[in-house]
Amino acid sequence: MEKTLLEKLTAWRRHLHAHPELTLRETETSFFVQSKLRELGVPFVAGIGGHGVVATLTRGSSNRSVGLRADMDALPIAETSGVPHASTDPGVMHACGHDGHTVSLLGAAALLTQDTSWSGTVQLVFQPAEEGGGGAKSMIADGLFERFPMERIFGYHNWPGLEAGAVAVHDGPVMAAGNRLIFSIKGHGGHAALPHLTRDPMIAAAHLVLALQTVVSRETDPMDSAVITIGMIQGGTAPNQVPGDALVRGTMRVLRDDVRDRVEAAIHRVAAGVALTCGVEIEVTIPRGNPVTLNSPDGVAMASDAVVRAGLPLRRDMPPAMTGEDFAWYLQHRPGAFVWIGNGPTDGGRELHNANYDYNDGILPAAAGYLAGVAKRALEG
Repeated sequence: MEKTLLEKLTAWRRHLHAHPELTLRETETSFFVQSKLRELGVPFVAGIGGHGVVATLTRGSSNRSVGLRADMDALPIAETSGVPHASTDPGVMHACGHDGHTVSLLGAAALLTQDTSWSGTVQLVFQPAEEGGGGAKSMIADGLFERFPMERIFGYHNWPGLEAGAVAVHDGPVMAAGNRLIFSIKGHGGHAALPHLTRDPMIAAAHLVLALQTVVSRETDPMDSAVITIGMIQGGTAPNQVPGDALVRGTMRVLRDDVRDRVEAAIHRVAAGVALTCGVEIEVTIPRGNPVTLNSPDGVAMASDAVVRAGLPLRRDMPPAMTGEDFAWYLQHRPGAFVWIGNGPTDGGRELHNANYDYNDGILPAAAGYLAGVAKRALEG
């Protein structure tokens, strides 16, 4: 990558980092992407699935097509990194590197416009609302694949802890399917000194948190991957009162659909048992989130080949992660692959969803180069 392009991409990335926008609120980010596409001379359509933008590059006579995707939204986290380009919006930051993903795709657009060696159509998908906002589903529902034909689709996520610029390509599962867990516990409130006259939802909540862990440790095959984490318990307004109700929230993650079904059933059974034991009512709600991010065999082959052609380190030995990614919805409709590109060391908290995180600008050439390269490889068939 030429030095002038890298300097431009770095400035763009730091601008986006300093001006993050939350899920479903990516108005200015979308305008920024549109302005840079105009600067690059790439035609686009805005307003796809909300604040989404799809740009189209066509060259030569081939009727082959491919999609490349980047996400654009930030997180409700107060940044503490101290970098000069830190967030200027208190309580909001790009703690997952979507600023870098967006600029990588702009960089791929720049590289592809300069490259005359390929033929076909490349759809550049700038997606909003990845962080739990259903952005991929919204774009699909808005006719993404019908309006912007693509035979395959590719994307990436930066990965702290992996060598900077190295690319990890997984066979099959890359990231987990995720469900939210919501337990509404209804008891009977009363005086803290007269607990025998109450039905304590806090005790039920405590039993529930512990009992749920047996679903993974004692009801899931040790060779299968599953996670249940409770991240929130709400209840009570006074220290000398047994509250009338409590709310418990968490998440579950799995790597196979059949495991998902079994874990969900076990959660319902455990909650019913705790309710009976504690004499309370527990309403269980388990909204399903993203499916498993599952690479297709041909997508894996093309991604691996593109990494080698780009001269980047290829890793095929990394296990999948229990994190979720709504790129999975695209892979339900089209074959392709989602890869990880190393962000470098995690020193000082440079981990995903950490208040000290920052995308490593040094990997922009690798990321943009990979995206352009895998598009060219896919167009070869």
